[in-house]
Formats: sequence, structure tokens, C-alpha cells
Amino acid sequence: MPKPPTVVPLARPLGESLARDDSLSNLLARVRASQARLDALADVLPGLLRQHLRAGPLDDDGWTILAANSAVASKLRHLLPTLAETLVAKGWQATSIRVKVQSTLAPSR
Repeated sequence: MPKPPTVVPLARPLGESLARDDSLSNLLARVRASQARLDALADVLPGLLRQHLRAGPLDDDGWTILAANSAVASKLRHLLPTLAETLVAKGWQATSIRVKVQSTLAPSR
């Protein structure tokens, strides 16, 4: 006698799954807040520099911006006072900004 077919539950969108779990929804909120901070800096970041940056972790100790290489990270570090002032002026709470190199970043399109 053949086995009845196995029923596979319908997959849920990732966003829905994240929203249903408290710890995962907190993670999703931090990811969105991190990206929103980077978006808020768009007008003070040179265009060519911006395409080599990604929003990194946002935690209790501060916020991290990920740079594609050390040259981008160096330039970004020179801009940190301006970036911090811009975030505060746009209503974000003052926090430390860290810059880390993540060489696997591909330029955004």
C-alpha cells in the first residue's frame, strides 16, 4: 500500500516570522533602525562613499557602519563628528558610532 503524500506546511514570509517572535521582532526593529540611521546620513555622505557602506549592528553600546575597505573606513572616520551631529539634529539619540571594515561588501546598485 502506497504511503499518503506528506503535507508540507505553507511557508511564511520571513518578515511575518520575525514579527511573531519577541526576540526576533526586537532584532528586526534594530536592523530597521540601523538602516534608517544610515539613510538619514545620505545628504552628508559623498555619493561615491555611500555606495561602499552598509548599516551594521545597533546595540546598547552604539552603532556600527560597515565599510567595504580600509580606505573607505578611513575617510568615514574623518566624517564621524559630522555624522554624529547630523544624527542628533535629525532626532536620533546620541550614541557612539563605530566603523568596521567588512571586505565582502559589494557596492550597492
